[in-house]
Amino acid sequence: MTPTSAASSRRGLWVSLAFCAALAAGAWAVISGTVEVPERFNPWAPLDVMAEPNWLTGFKLARARREPTRCLAALAQTGMQYDLMPDRMTGEGCGFENAVLLRSAGVRLGTAPSLSCPMALSFFMWETHALQPAAKQHFGEPVVAIAHLGSYACRNVNRGEGAVPGASRSRHATADAFDIASLTLAGGQRITVRKDWSGKGDPADLLLRDAHRGACRFFDGVLGPDYNAVHRDHFHLETGGYSMCR
Repeated sequence: MTPTSAASSRRGLWVSLAFCAALAAGAWAVISGTVEVPERFNPWAPLDVMAEPNWLTGFKLARARREPTRCLAALAQTGMQYDLMPDRMTGEGCGFENAVLLRSAGVRLGTAPSLSCPMALSFFMWETHALQPAAKQHFGEPVVAIAHLGSYACRNVNRGEGAVPGASRSRHATADAFDIASLTLAGGQRITVRKDWSGKGDPADLLLRDAHRGACRFFDGVLGPDYNAVHRDHFHLETGGYSMCR
């Protein structure tokens, strides 16, 4: 190495070290409160469920879902009505922890679903920040009811193959999944995944497409009619599994 290249390497090293030091100092200033950052732009601030989502929302939501106490604190902000459910095991790989019975969610849900706290929190974020804006954009009115096909169920993954020995448990088996079949608008129009996911580009199809796309922002896994025949009549929404948006 020539003296010139060695000097250049040393300068590069010092620049890198200085940058890392400045970054660490800035992070410490934010954490310690020396420098005040608006909560929506502070990655260490708790999730604000009512705030307009930004580039940090996914990070804050994921952190809230990982920590039971933080998740319940965020869920308490939503205004949804729910009952805390005792932890339970119902079979091998089946049962739930930190779950709620969701009695009211701003929209009618029919039978109250049993959902893990992460699922209930993600459902609120999706319904508030994706589904309702899409409904108002395409129809000028909100969704007032959601029909579902269930949440908690002690069963394996359903790929349309029947009972498969050794198949892995579905996220439904831990109350980490929710299947959405239809939406009802304030004016009474009912939009179903089976009939209205058509590809025609009409308002009902566009609403479902936007709802599906929006769900991918707030859930770990989203499956719809384009995934396989098993999902031709509903959206499968889940947390805690593999990242997928199909």
